[in-house]
Amino acid sequence: MASNEPNVSIGRADNSAFAFGDHARAETRNAAPAARDESAEQLLAAVRELRADLARLRENEQAARLDETLAQTEEEITRTGTAGQGRLQRLREVLTDAQNVVTLFASAGAVAGLLGM
Repeated sequence: MASNEPNVSIGRADNSAFAFGDHARAETRNAAPAARDESAEQLLAAVRELRADLARLRENEQAARLDETLAQTEEEITRTGTAGQGRLQRLREVLTDAQNVVTLFASAGAVAGLLGM
């Protein structure tokens, strides 16, 4: 390396943008997580608890379908701050279908209660 070349060192660069060169341009857009109301927070906590309980079960089709729907609900609440009516209806249906699988879990009752079942 020639002595007249610049020496650049970058440590942590979380949520950053860099541009190098004569006509370089860097842009970054960072979005804050969506705000959640109390009911969304409660549902998110109950969904996470039920998913943890489902992980203790032997794999079966109903439990897998319920876990997938719970994961989608968790992602939607985390991303948007709420779960839409379509998502909630789908969760109600899948939870009803998996009733014989989850009757032992208090967490299933918590989710069902928050869904108005």
